[in-house]
Amino acid sequence: MWLYAWFERFWLHFTTSFSPFTLHTLFTFAIHEFAYWGVYLPYALMDRSKFFRRWKLQENTYGYSSSSKQSQKLPKEDAQKFWRCVLYVAANHVFLVLPLILVTHPLFEKLGTTHGLPLPSLREFIVQILFCLFVEDMCFYWGHRALHTPWLYRYIHAIHHQYTAPFGAVAEFAHPIEVIFLGMSTVAGPLIIGPHLLTLWGYLMVRCWQTVDCHSGYDLPWSLNRWFPLYGGARQHDHHHKTYSGNYASMFIHMDWLFGTDKAWRLSLQKAKAKHVRAVAQELAVSFSAER
Repeated sequence: MWLYAWFERFWLHFTTSFSPFTLHTLFTFAIHEFAYWGVYLPYALMDRSKFFRRWKLQENTYGYSSSSKQSQKLPKEDAQKFWRCVLYVAANHVFLVLPLILVTHPLFEKLGTTHGLPLPSLREFIVQILFCLFVEDMCFYWGHRALHTPWLYRYIHAIHHQYTAPFGAVAEFAHPIEVIFLGMSTVAGPLIIGPHLLTLWGYLMVRCWQTVDCHSGYDLPWSLNRWFPLYGGARQHDHHHKTYSGNYASMFIHMDWLFGTDKAWRLSLQKAKAKHVRAVAQELAVSFSAER
């Protein structure tokens, strides 16, 4: 295909313009930042639009619980909470994510991660990204579940749960130890297969989109979970932030289903469905009475 041939020429010119170290570290970090904040930008605009409020999972946009985790009274939107999150996450990226990329670069190099030609085929590109996502999801599940044990939750994971009504930028608002600990689940898949740099970047972009989407606080008509049931999405993860337990997986639903950590979530769905049925039945009854 002419498009593939053109991209090969572009890729060759691009990769020969920079050193391998720059490509594998600084550009990888730049891809992470572009994907993370780029995906969040549309949600940030939605947060400031009344039109999208109909699909908001919780009433508050920047819900923050600074006292008891049992409190359901979330404060109103506050610019200080927003900027506190954004600046904290930006610091995590510079002082933790970038060093993590620098540290893992030699490992990827030894495992055969290259940036040259030939480029991976489309099939290889997709299959390897899916493999990395499933490995990440499995590792993240157990790591996240461990963080909900009493001691680890109190001293590490509670920081992330300060935002009980999450918004996109909250995805990587976490204790430094948690960033490193759960960050290893993200690099687990690539460390197993040593993918081409293009595949690694593709996987990184998908992973950034997924974590921001799950923390967005929106269940939109076009959300992936509406037509791909295996994907948990914001609707499922938002429940985790409200209840502080269950739904530990990052992307898919099978791990929580297999180990029974989604029972409260499924019960809430049943209650919501029953409430909807009662409301429809009541509306029909009122309409029928009015006609008579």
